[in-house]
Amino acid sequence: MADGMTKGGVTVLIPMLDEAAALPRLVAALQKLDPPPAEILCVDGGSSDESVALAKAAGWRVITCDRGRSVQINHGVKQASAPLVIVLHADTLPPPDMVTVVQTTLADPRTALAGFTPLIGGAPHERTRWGTSVHNWAKTWYAPLLCRPHLFLRGVRLLFGDHAMFFRRADFLCVGGFTPGDQVMEEADLCIRMARLGRIRLVPRLIHTSDRRIAAWGPLKANWIYFKVGILWAVGARNRMAKDYPDVR
Repeated sequence: MADGMTKGGVTVLIPMLDEAAALPRLVAALQKLDPPPAEILCVDGGSSDESVALAKAAGWRVITCDRGRSVQINHGVKQASAPLVIVLHADTLPPPDMVTVVQTTLADPRTALAGFTPLIGGAPHERTRWGTSVHNWAKTWYAPLLCRPHLFLRGVRLLFGDHAMFFRRADFLCVGGFTPGDQVMEEADLCIRMARLGRIRLVPRLIHTSDRRIAAWGPLKANWIYFKVGILWAVGARNRMAKDYPDVR
């Protein structure tokens, strides 16, 4: 733990709920990280499948708490042993140099929060959802421009979970982390709070994330849902967002 705190180590934090189908690929990807992270910390929200067993078998540290991505991430950041934290979804595969990218990016004190550029697709080399990937990139810019133009002019950009957001543990705790009750668009609110401390950056390094929502809904419906949820967030209709963004495993 001391080495992680003194050498700018990185905690890979994985919020988890019934991710047994996705974990084998993630385990293989994290084994290729060079340099390795200070720790891999899974926060399980009550999985009923083999997720916890798979994570422990991989040698990861596993803790549990109440279900809810915001609650799980908040709990994990508090328990993290390293000063830098990257929140990695179980269906997202990082590049081998992920740790170096995180450390290099956050070495700039002007950057408070950053994320990778996601390439959305099926299993590696099976398909790439180019249209949705481009939309995902574009909404980082147009979402704050349309929804919070005054903040956009101050440099605020919106990142989301599939960007594999990363930050300094101390900064996250300073702004209060995620709002515990939020189930959708919690990342957008965090971006706004973190922007008080510094820049929000989208790093031009690709990270591969699953297209399971697009496969379940279809590309047109998926992109419409992403847009609709963003508008609901913009007008403050938080009670409707989770209803319009069903879970997919």
